[in-house]
Amino acid sequence: MPNARTRTRVSSTEEETSDNSLQCPECGGSVVSEGSETVCDDCGLVVEEDQVDRGPEWRAFDAQEKNEKSRVGAPTTNTMHDKGLSTNIDWRNKDAYGNSLGSRQREKMQRLRKWNERFRTRDSKERNLKQALGEIDRMASGLGLPKNVRETASVIYRRALNEDLLPGRSIEGVATSAVYAAARQAGVPRSLDEIAEVSRVEKNEVARTYRYVVRELGLEVQPADPESYVPRFASGLDLSDEAEHRARSLLQNAKEKGVHSGKSPVGLAAAAVYAASLLTNEKTTQAAVSDVADISEVTIRNRYHELLEAEDNLGLV
Repeated sequence: MPNARTRTRVSSTEEETSDNSLQCPECGGSVVSEGSETVCDDCGLVVEEDQVDRGPEWRAFDAQEKNEKSRVGAPTTNTMHDKGLSTNIDWRNKDAYGNSLGSRQREKMQRLRKWNERFRTRDSKERNLKQALGEIDRMASGLGLPKNVRETASVIYRRALNEDLLPGRSIEGVATSAVYAAARQAGVPRSLDEIAEVSRVEKNEVARTYRYVVRELGLEVQPADPESYVPRFASGLDLSDEAEHRARSLLQNAKEKGVHSGKSPVGLAAAAVYAASLLTNEKTTQAAVSDVADISEVTIRNRYHELLEAEDNLGLV
């Protein structure tokens, strides 16, 4: 059996071997690890790369910043009434391996779901918020709005709830107004008719509640730009990039001549897309544009003639 002196000698040999393996093969300098690469500290040679970087994706320069940025689990979100910090229990009575639970386990899980639901919505304010955020998510999905619009709409509704703007108004009405305002702020507006189609309230109530929420919360909402509707309409009609660009040019010229003043931006955008399709020989019908834009053919014809009058030397009849 080796004695202590022999063991010490063996360990010293192992350390020397380990140190030799960390030397630069080019100049013999010391090697250090930097993120996903191992480089020579003297000559800069990259010895190894494409290693797994197990560090965080953020950087911190002091202890306070590190504590603020460090986290565990999924990030919080305003689209859930509890910001995603609660426990979710699956409705399926199966274990982690996909096997069905026994009768006693099913009863236990049912009780846990019931109590979990009670703890998640402990008062009327949380129940209100849960219902409203569910409505916002449903309407945003129906309108094809991106995630950032849903987040903004959720923040707007939370502000309205905290500032006590809901008494006398329906939850659905304020939630719809929040979606309408958030879409316009994000530059992906939807018309009132489109909003009303996915909402559970009437168009007039949406418009009235929207004006009230914007005024009381002091939201900065710019007038809808007709050009922001063009990509969606052009995509729905399968028009080319050339036609979309031509439609934008028509609208820009209309703005310079002041034709857009007092006109519906949806109607102007639909008329510009229709005119652009004729100018680029990608002829489409007014009925098809009307279906995509959800606006009457009469409005399209009226705006179409106004755009042509504003356009110089179009050579189109």
